[in-house]
Amino acid sequence: MSITTLRAELVRDEGLRLKPYRCTAGKLTIGIGRNIEDRGISEATALQMLDEDIAGLSAELDRAIPWWRNLSDARQRALINMAMMGVPRLLGFRRMLAALQAGDYAAAAAESLASKWADQTDGIEDGRPGARSTRVADMIRKG
Repeated sequence: MSITTLRAELVRDEGLRLKPYRCTAGKLTIGIGRNIEDRGISEATALQMLDEDIAGLSAELDRAIPWWRNLSDARQRALINMAMMGVPRLLGFRRMLAALQAGDYAAAAAESLASKWADQTDGIEDGRPGARSTRVADMIRKG
């Protein structure tokens, strides 16, 4: 069986959609007829998607705030972690980014925790930001 021919036939017959849609059976579908409601995705696919997201977010940050590459590895990872919400939203953290650029890491960490992102990321636990936002803030503070 020719996989190349089969692939071309399925792209033609199923179509290629890069955003989720409802197929004729009402199932949430993506790509080339992939029923993600019933089949989901594999761990390998999820990790490949994550790698693509990291590369894309890094490129967006390179264009928007090129100085981010001068930060420590941990601080770069913290920014990518936060950029999972979208680089345009991250760029709205003006005080945090200004503090990071100036090397005031304690202020940058405090700004990250004093945000709606910290509340929405993992909620409030006993009146304090949750685990993810605390970890990311620690990465910013300690580098």
